[in-house]
Amino acid sequence: MIVFGLLAVLMSSCYSHRVIGYLQEPTKRNKLPEYDSVPYEPYRIRVNDEIIYRLITMDETMSKMLGTDNASYSSQYANSYRVHSDGTIDLPFLKPVKVQGLTEKEMQDTLKAAFREIIPDADVKVAMYNKYFSVVGDAHSGQYYIYKEKLNIFQALAMTGDVMNSGDRRHIRIIRPRDNGQEPEILEFDMRTNSIIDSKYYYVYPNDVIYVARTKNSFYTVSNYSGFISLITSSVALLTTVLNYVAYIYK
Repeated sequence: MIVFGLLAVLMSSCYSHRVIGYLQEPTKRNKLPEYDSVPYEPYRIRVNDEIIYRLITMDETMSKMLGTDNASYSSQYANSYRVHSDGTIDLPFLKPVKVQGLTEKEMQDTLKAAFREIIPDADVKVAMYNKYFSVVGDAHSGQYYIYKEKLNIFQALAMTGDVMNSGDRRHIRIIRPRDNGQEPEILEFDMRTNSIIDSKYYYVYPNDVIYVARTKNSFYTVSNYSGFISLITSSVALLTTVLNYVAYIYK
């Protein structure tokens, strides 16, 4: 009877698909949340973001002023430029340009128009320098580069090696900075449900911090079935030894 009780406890402590599986259909049994789909919103430049840009022109005089003198008459700046608290950025030869609240494409068009006031054939390529997200907790903590637009939560966590089995997939949190001194936004969600796709929790943005807490009962949980069988075997062996010892003493 004791053995069967022990087996029941051990079987209930294994990680199952219901606990760690992704893209599950919400049912009455698993009671997963159902999230609404929302349109994708591109990232908009915030205060303290850092920008790098490349200015291209066929104007030889301007090219020399910019420090290049080659066949393409292009100049690439390796330094990054920070967005000030008033939402503007200072670039060489330009007055402060307001970029806060713009998408990368809108910022590129804005800077191109500003440069063309002094360099008629100017072309500008712009990118964010601080295009990273961070992960802390039970998912191989670190800082990772956002290599494309519309990086989703599954791709982001795959870059870390996925959430550990002990990670609480029911309560993933994203800490997202906000402008104007506001407190960061904290988004909490269950990433096991398939309705996370195209929800407001689906995409990862620059400066996001993804926090994966450890499940409260992870200390008592068996990580895989080979460990489960090994634990059963050793437990039964220990119990048998104890019973034989007790029987020998009272014989």
